[in-house]
Amino acid sequence: MHASERNGGTLDMRLTKADRPGAVGKKPARSASAKRGSGTGGGKGRKRGSTGRRPKSARTRRGGLGGLLRRAVYWSVVLCIWGGIAGIGVLGYYAAYLPPTSEWKVPQRPPNVRIVAADGSLMANRGDTGGEAVRLEQLPPYLEQAVIAIEDRRFRSHFGLDPIGLARAIVTNVTTGRLVQGGSTLTQQLAKNLFLEPDRTLKRKVQEAVLALWLEANHSKDEILEMYLNRVYLGAGAYGVDAAARRYFDKSARMLNVAEAATLAGLLKAPSRYAPTRNPDLAAERAATVLAAMAEEGYLTEREATDAIAAPMRVVTHHTSASENYIADWVMELLPSYVGGIEQDIIVDTTVDLGLQIIAEDALRRALADEGVKRGVEQGAIVTLDRAGAVKALVGGRDYARSQFNRAVNAHRQPGSAFKPFVYLAALERGLTPNTIRVDEPVRIGKWAPKNYSKSYKGPVSLTQALSLSLNTVAARLANEVGPRAIIRSARKLGITSPLQSNLSIALGTSEVTPLEIAAAYVPFSNGGYGIVPHVIRSIRTSDGKLLYARQGDGKGRVIDHSTLSDMNMMMAETLLTGTGRAAQLPGRPAGGKTGTSQNFRDGWFIGYTGTLTTAVWLGNDNNSPTKRATGGSLPAKIWKDVMTAGHQGLAVAGLPGVSDRPLTVARPGANPDAPVAITPAEGDPARRLPPMRDGTQDDGGPLDLLNRIFGG
Repeated sequence: MHASERNGGTLDMRLTKADRPGAVGKKPARSASAKRGSGTGGGKGRKRGSTGRRPKSARTRRGGLGGLLRRAVYWSVVLCIWGGIAGIGVLGYYAAYLPPTSEWKVPQRPPNVRIVAADGSLMANRGDTGGEAVRLEQLPPYLEQAVIAIEDRRFRSHFGLDPIGLARAIVTNVTTGRLVQGGSTLTQQLAKNLFLEPDRTLKRKVQEAVLALWLEANHSKDEILEMYLNRVYLGAGAYGVDAAARRYFDKSARMLNVAEAATLAGLLKAPSRYAPTRNPDLAAERAATVLAAMAEEGYLTEREATDAIAAPMRVVTHHTSASENYIADWVMELLPSYVGGIEQDIIVDTTVDLGLQIIAEDALRRALADEGVKRGVEQGAIVTLDRAGAVKALVGGRDYARSQFNRAVNAHRQPGSAFKPFVYLAALERGLTPNTIRVDEPVRIGKWAPKNYSKSYKGPVSLTQALSLSLNTVAARLANEVGPRAIIRSARKLGITSPLQSNLSIALGTSEVTPLEIAAAYVPFSNGGYGIVPHVIRSIRTSDGKLLYARQGDGKGRVIDHSTLSDMNMMMAETLLTGTGRAAQLPGRPAGGKTGTSQNFRDGWFIGYTGTLTTAVWLGNDNNSPTKRATGGSLPAKIWKDVMTAGHQGLAVAGLPGVSDRPLTVARPGANPDAPVAITPAEGDPARRLPPMRDGTQDDGGPLDLLNRIFGG
């Protein structure tokens, strides 16, 4: 034993010369007792043994507990060294599969497209993320605190890897017998999201660790946290906290409160499981856990955490079903033709009146909910345009969440009698007048024998009566007189772009069109006879304000002359007063329009206009099955009236262009809408509401328009 051991002192773990590798084979020094023994009892010439070793009992006494500890420490060090060597080897082996560090860089975040209404309010975000990028300093501090508290408490102090957290996770998972905790830091999670595939392999975990170390070496903690918060997946197609905030709470991440921030942080563990739109109770429990963790870390007091848990949260459930998504999808289809490839966040300023959009969506849903089953109608579409062709509202179906097909833009359906205005326009341009008489009676042209909807006939009628009552026989006679090509020319110049069959049945609307294009083709009746290009995008700019596109189009110029426009508007107004569109009357406001019902009642239409807005309503079924005798003058006309009534709230009464030289009767406001009242030019002067035309002037449908066009005024 060492002296300290003999004297009852502390255990001396220092290596002696005999313990060192260089002492092997040397004679051990003789102890004092041995020296003393050599001088007594004739022991001078006695040998210790042929091997030169001490007796076993002596070795046992010498080793004892100290020897065991020395060996334990020694082998622990050896194992650590070899473990480190093996770890470095594994690290180097899998790191070799990564590109050279000179090529490492953080990839660009996928660009976001922010689509806003005419008043600047957000309608939708589009792109791979579903939200815009936000700076860390723009976010409320408790959002990052919630994420750190529940995901990586030592984020601000570790070097990208957290050995303490990893050890704790291993112990917890071993003791519970299942995977309960993960040891990945926020930096590791970011590395995985930025660079790696989501497979669970040793190779990926090693590469994740290497990349996490690289991120920590090249970026600050704030930069890493900002990248993480802008890219992490939070369920429902939302990547980043801004996308998730808008998806679940219909607000920017900048506006989140403490409870909402905790809810988003809670999603990191399992986005689908804890989504507040899917499992509100589980989401609330998880948010409470996050708030408790924030209190433990000192980010909140216990009272603040308790108040946040008790505070009610308003979770948005209509986000994926809102009709604005139809517009957003359409905008994304149009964008490449405006700006080409999208390489950074952009803002698309649209023409949409979000208030009118919501009203139109509600009108369609309510009508289908109330009468859809009774009338055998499952779907519908609505388009509202202003006098310049700007889309003010567009509803592509009753529920975007159930069907993303945009019927307003892409559904080609037979317009039925809603196509007849183009027939009558062609006839007027051939010299006929609203008072021209034609006989309503059975007609046969070759093998074609069209019949009226009512199966009855009225005999001699004026063209005004024939159009307002939607008499098929008269429309067929007119088509035979002017020819299908003249009708197609009239439709084309007003804005119909779909293929049209050059046959007589075109007069009854057998060629298919979309709601958007036929609405656009009616706008010239509203704006003084000028053709328009329907459009929804006003401007496009980058998030830092650089203008990429601004609309400067001016339409097609005049497509209907003044006298013909006057006649057409008088005839179209009669449809709402005494004809098939009486359900669409707007009390006290001049309007014109036309009903449409296709063969076997497959489609019901009402398309009409005032001196301010034009709206098309279509109802039918996606599988083209017949409805239960739903006509254009029934449910479509009622929906049209609801939308147009709301759309004109607060607007002055505008007369129909081209009729300023004669009074126009409209429905009288009040309890009896069937009693007509005359609107004089002074009361409904259309010049006040007309948009600028090609030469920058306005068309009042009279001499002023002529002078302006002659002198450029």
